[in-house]
Amino acid sequence: MFNARIWNIAFRTAHIGAMGILLGGMFFDVDRSRLGASFLACVLTGVLLGAVEAGPRLTWFHQGRGLATLGKLLLFLVVPLLWSSWAWRTGAMLAIVLIGSVGSHMPARYRYYSVLYRQIINSHDGPGAGRLAADIESTEKPTEGNL
Repeated sequence: MFNARIWNIAFRTAHIGAMGILLGGMFFDVDRSRLGASFLACVLTGVLLGAVEAGPRLTWFHQGRGLATLGKLLLFLVVPLLWSSWAWRTGAMLAIVLIGSVGSHMPARYRYYSVLYRQIINSHDGPGAGRLAADIESTEKPTEGNL
């Protein structure tokens, strides 16, 4: 069957599409009832994407990448409570986009940093993991400057 990378790309693409529709609808003040499907699609694709990224280990949940996702989820669940205020709901959605963008593009040393263990835990999968492993290996090898 498909490997995790293919599922990650598929769910991420669907998630970005659903989020774009939802944010655009909120920004242009589309009636709440018309945005219900895109709200549910955001939740569903986000949960599926999180499951693929977390994999069989729970490490993801206390790493920077998982914490960013959980923060987005909490903020996302508050959006329905903010619905009556265009500025608050739109601001919350823009904050979610900001957290998602920064979280996806921050250096691997922050994405894979575990707040529980207070160190980088390379999961050997996910974006930047290979480069992170090379960075860790190069800092552990003695060089002329750190002998």
